[in-house]
Amino acid sequence: MKYQGSYCALITPFKDDKFDEKSFIKIIEWHLKQGTKGIVPCGTTGESPTLSHDEHKKVTEKILKYSKKNVPVIAGCGSNST
Repeated sequence: MKYQGSYCALITPFKDDKFDEKSFIKIIEWHLKQGTKGIVPCGTTGESPTLSHDEHKKVTEKILKYSKKNVPVIAGCGSNST
């Protein structure tokens, strides 16, 4: 695969201290309409160090579902360990 074009690191929206799926889907749809060539969820912009394992999995699952395989997805897999 050849990587070119704009790849955007997505924020992970929260509402009432929980992952806000509705807002996340709106962000994904907006990027698809704007021509973003690839999406990067759960990077440092996506708050990966503070996501629980379940939240991280949910964010990744949602991006794969709602990107509808129209763009490459490079899911962040890093975290902190203290």
